[in-house]
Amino acid sequence: MAAHATEFENLKQGSKSMWEYHMEFARLSKYVILMLPTMEARVRRFVQGLSPLVINEATTAALNSDMNYGKMVAFAQATENIKLKNRIEREGTSKAQSVGNFGESFGGGKSAFRGGLSGPSQSFAQSSASAPPAGPSQQQGSRFRPNQGSRGPHQQG
Repeated sequence: MAAHATEFENLKQGSKSMWEYHMEFARLSKYVILMLPTMEARVRRFVQGLSPLVINEATTAALNSDMNYGKMVAFAQATENIKLKNRIEREGTSKAQSVGNFGESFGGGKSAFRGGLSGPSQSFAQSSASAPPAGPSQQQGSRFRPNQGSRGPHQQG
């Protein structure tokens, strides 16, 4: 029993998935019932062992008065899934950008390498060219108004 208690005290998520960590936590917590006298203590100990990826959000969520262990596991799992998805998307985007920006590093950026317009007029020209032609009733509302600041012509104050 003492060995299980020590294992529980040292339990961290590390490279385990949230599910694996939860299962190990549940298995070992049976041996340390006295260490976890309340639901709050159980949640707090679970959060302490979480990976750096989700610990900040889980710590904040643990302050919620109606947070129990089951809700915390679900919250941590959802947070981990979102963060991993975002990380994968960022890594994919950064790889694509590093390949796509190769030509821009040779002086001249978009206008020299791709032969297109550069600056804000490019995005306006592209959106105008790709938008369907406006009908008579839509033309009035879609005109560019210089004093609109950064809002687009489709948004009105």
